[in-house]
Amino acid sequence: MNFILIVAAVIIIDQISKYVVVKNFFLGESVPVIPDIFHWTYILNQGAAFGMLEGSRWLFILIALAVSAGIWYFRGEIGKEPVMVRFGAALFTGGAVGNLIDRILRGAVIDFFDFRIWPIFNVADIAICIGVGMILWKLITAELLERRNA
Repeated sequence: MNFILIVAAVIIIDQISKYVVVKNFFLGESVPVIPDIFHWTYILNQGAAFGMLEGSRWLFILIALAVSAGIWYFRGEIGKEPVMVRFGAALFTGGAVGNLIDRILRGAVIDFFDFRIWPIFNVADIAICIGVGMILWKLITAELLERRNA
């Protein structure tokens, strides 16, 4: 598993999907794919996940840069971890950088997946959530296994 390739793939897929949305939708436009269940809705999110802390652009830029630098610094140690942790860290990093690019270039993150019962999100958000989930799953299962064997 090549960490850099996974990070790059997430960033590329995220940025291409956002480019397609920007070029094909008006800001605020919502197009039903499955009415009342799933829509393509183009919004700009100036906050964190689910719009929390709206207007804290520089804080989020600094956090994303610090986390990315930390992951880069510890890449050797991460490389020794089980594949689930390495893959999760790569997904998380790619997602963080994808949203960081938006914050730097546009001042807000482009979101467009709209399931109507959940805040609108994007590919980078999916990568971040799956990445964190994979890392947590591995940590929790390793802890449970250790306790069982103790």
